[in-house]
Amino acid sequence: MSLPEQRPDPTEDDAADTDDTADAAGTDDTAGTPADEQSALASLTTDYPVGKLAATVERLRREVRAAQAQADGRALIELAKGILVERLGCGPAQAARQLAELADQAGVTPLELAVDVINQSARDRLSDVAGAFLAGAKGAVGTAGDREKTAADPEQTQRSAAVRLREAESGALAAPDTQAVADSLFHHALTPLGAVAVAIWTARSDGSLTLSGSAGFSPAEAGRWHYVPPGVVTVARTSLTERAGQWIRSLSATGLPSIGQHDHPDGGRAALPAGTGGRVHGVLEVVWPSPLEPQPPQVVRQVEALAELCAHTLETYAFVHGGDTGSEPRVLPDAAELVDLADGLHDPALVLVPYVDGGHLVDFRVHHVNSRFLDPAGRPHGLINGALLLEAYPMAAGESELFQRVERVYATGEPFRAQRMSLTSLVDQVTLASVADISISRHGNSVLLIWRIEDETARLASLLQHAQRLGRIGGFEENLLTGDITWNSQLFSLYGRSPASAPVPLEELALHAHPDDAVVIGRFLRTLLHHRRPASAAFRLRGPDDVTRHIRVVAEPVLDADGRPFVVRGAYQDISAHHWTEVALAATRDQLAHSEQQATERNRLTLQLQHAIMPPTQAPLRAPRLDVAVRYRPAETEQLVGGDWYDAVVLPSGLVLLCVGDVAGHGMEAATSMVVLRNALRGLAVTGAGPGQLLTWLNSVAHHLTGSITATAVCGIYDPDSRTLRWARAGHLPPVLVRAAEAVSLPLLKGLLLGAVPEVTYAEDEVQLAVDDTLLMYTDGLIERRDRTMQESMTQLLTTVRTSPCTLDQQLDRLLTYSRSDTDDDTCIVGIRVS
Repeated sequence: MSLPEQRPDPTEDDAADTDDTADAAGTDDTAGTPADEQSALASLTTDYPVGKLAATVERLRREVRAAQAQADGRALIELAKGILVERLGCGPAQAARQLAELADQAGVTPLELAVDVINQSARDRLSDVAGAFLAGAKGAVGTAGDREKTAADPEQTQRSAAVRLREAESGALAAPDTQAVADSLFHHALTPLGAVAVAIWTARSDGSLTLSGSAGFSPAEAGRWHYVPPGVVTVARTSLTERAGQWIRSLSATGLPSIGQHDHPDGGRAALPAGTGGRVHGVLEVVWPSPLEPQPPQVVRQVEALAELCAHTLETYAFVHGGDTGSEPRVLPDAAELVDLADGLHDPALVLVPYVDGGHLVDFRVHHVNSRFLDPAGRPHGLINGALLLEAYPMAAGESELFQRVERVYATGEPFRAQRMSLTSLVDQVTLASVADISISRHGNSVLLIWRIEDETARLASLLQHAQRLGRIGGFEENLLTGDITWNSQLFSLYGRSPASAPVPLEELALHAHPDDAVVIGRFLRTLLHHRRPASAAFRLRGPDDVTRHIRVVAEPVLDADGRPFVVRGAYQDISAHHWTEVALAATRDQLAHSEQQATERNRLTLQLQHAIMPPTQAPLRAPRLDVAVRYRPAETEQLVGGDWYDAVVLPSGLVLLCVGDVAGHGMEAATSMVVLRNALRGLAVTGAGPGQLLTWLNSVAHHLTGSITATAVCGIYDPDSRTLRWARAGHLPPVLVRAAEAVSLPLLKGLLLGAVPEVTYAEDEVQLAVDDTLLMYTDGLIERRDRTMQESMTQLLTTVRTSPCTLDQQLDRLLTYSRSDTDDDTCIVGIRVS
């Protein structure tokens, strides 16, 4: 008996309405609704009029979906009946009864039996996928867990993968546009796989992507992603570019943008190119709500089969922009129009059409070659026209990847441009290499390949012309027998003459040169014409524009069989810039020599001034019961004459002034500043003030009276009667006290360096000395190293002074000798020993 054609009646009860539909193709949309949502909906229905309206709308939506599912199922049953009519040779009614009886005997629904009949007859991609699902299901039968799962979800068992795929195929083939295809794929095939949304992208020839259909996304999200400009890398574009499926566990881990990224940021994605016959028309993108684990091969093949279904619609219809969400057939340009376009080009061009075998693109056939095409092997157009690309040019699949480029352009529609691309052709089993500019573009179902073989002679001529222009070089050739003279354009420019004027012969060269260069030009011509040898000369050329240029000419004679010159060829070069550069360099050298002489004299005077005031050694100071010794070591480099200074003098009161200091900087300014501070401290010490007050006054001198210099210093006043030393420091290293076999550094008193601020107060300290005690004051040039800290250098100094010889002079000499300083700075040491 035939399947009764029932239509849903909105006035009847929902359950009675959809009984047959559920058997055929549908699932109850409220089955997956949470209990809380159902109770809330019931509450709205009973309590509010708006709730009743919402419930009515929801019921009508379910009825429409059920009607769509019933229509898809009916289409499959009718197709199976047609197959039985053809195979059994019976009528439609008998085929319907046969289908019903077979379904009843097999214990399955008529729809499932119809799908099985279609799969056995079609043997297509969907049949293979259904077979894989069946094999996987049989392999999993027998475990308790599987039986429990089957018992818990009988509807999933009833709606097998084969039924879902065939329903999706039926809906896609009957769909008027890609939006209906997206709805069919989503509801029939992808929702059972756990997917929450699907997008179908159309690939445009300019590299852009258009959202042609979607399901599971909000209208606002679909509107935002309606158009993806060329060059924007998304999940769909990655699949399109690589022409391979992209299975992504988590979208956020890739960092790629895509539709629905805010709703499901961590969800999984699958993007597969939708193409047929080697041409990719778009991309199918599927969205899961949570991270996607690796899928079994059956699921992967099922999604790939769905992508092929999308390709059918994308190949037939193109999405139309605007408010009306309709569609229109995609009109493909005729190859004849492309042939006319190729014939109008001035470059060699080929029109290629795809060659498909078994549903797969295997090659391209040369549909047409224009009149300007030149075969690298010299073959006529008739042998190339109509041949397969890989047969005519087998090396196109080699290192140049020309065939792969053509295949990619045909698949994606994105044009390809390349300059100086290396091409290899096979001529009589010999490979010939050439360089060409390539342009590949897709037009409808054809590909236009343009290549321009580079002319090496023209390229070298252009390169030579640019080199002559940049080097300001002009070439010439003069026939001595006929008087014909050839100049290039650059030589006319050097002479300041119009290209329409006559060239200047070599015999008249002196007339255009500076009079002082006549002898040089005469020697040049004698060597060239009389001695018949190559010659060169430099002279000043006076042009008609009253501009004098410094020119260098180089020429050689070309001799005939008798050894007589008949042609002279050579070149002129404008060396004016080089000449004036040499003049400037000579003036700079003279100026540098003068500056160097001045600097040497200045350093000599500075060094003499410093040695006059600070001699390396000084006559012993006569002080009661006190030995005093000083040492000064200048910097190793004369240009680094520094501002280190020392002083040791007996004051009128009988006290002894001891100090060392270091002015910042080097040179004459540091030396003169050192003299100012040293003399100022001597004058201030006569007042009888303590060391702290002396440094306070000296800070005012440094800040106000010496151009705001900065310096460090340590100052001490020694009383021979009490053997006490009062001392203060201004940013300087403290003195070192050596007693018996021990050496210690005095404490770091508070004291800012001199000249930094107008007013400073310096702390004082007093130390009681004993007989044979030694006190050392020094500058940082004695111990400072670039590779050590100051504390490490101080430790090394204390170790050295503990083992010093007996006399004070020997002790200071030993410190200078074993100093490990590497800063090339000058050094001062003042030492006293109580006797």
